[in-house]
Amino acid sequence: MGDLRKWLEQGGVEFFTKVGLKKGQIALDFGCGAGNYAIPAAVNVGREGRVYALDKERRGFWPSEGLDKLIDRAESRALQNITVMKTLGELKIELEDDSVDVVLLYDVLHYYYFPSKEDRMKLLREIQRVLKPNGFISFYPGDPEVSRNYSELETIKREIEEANFQRESEYIGTVIHENVIQKGRVVKFRKVE
Repeated sequence: MGDLRKWLEQGGVEFFTKVGLKKGQIALDFGCGAGNYAIPAAVNVGREGRVYALDKERRGFWPSEGLDKLIDRAESRALQNITVMKTLGELKIELEDDSVDVVLLYDVLHYYYFPSKEDRMKLLREIQRVLKPNGFISFYPGDPEVSRNYSELETIKREIEEANFQRESEYIGTVIHENVIQKGRVVKFRKVE
């Protein structure tokens, strides 16, 4: 379905326009990896906006992974609106309350990374805290969708709703999963006050 470079330059920008990311917004890419989403998100929000790219891996298992790769990609595109945030894996987001318009949860909120409901709910409470009133989560399930684990997928969606988010819309189209461009579903959950 195309190559990754083209996605970063063009496809990702179109993707973020469709999922509702706008100029001037502040986004948090939680579990950003090498920036397959953070890079086009930074282009979409423009100089007036900001993308916080949070992950725990400075270098991934492969040279094409991790925060170091994201930094290289951002520098090669002269993107100065990305703030890299390295974590040790704790479920505390080092951002102020009500400071973010959009949280990107792409291929990260599932049993592999968060096997217990308690940890998933703790993360969702943190996301609820940092999101501005009327902010939203853009959620791509990743592994549960690709492996057709519909039970896990429905459980996680229900947990997002339990954490005071309301399902608002869906985008079905081109996404990236493990550096492969494919068709997927992204769900928008709006913060409920």
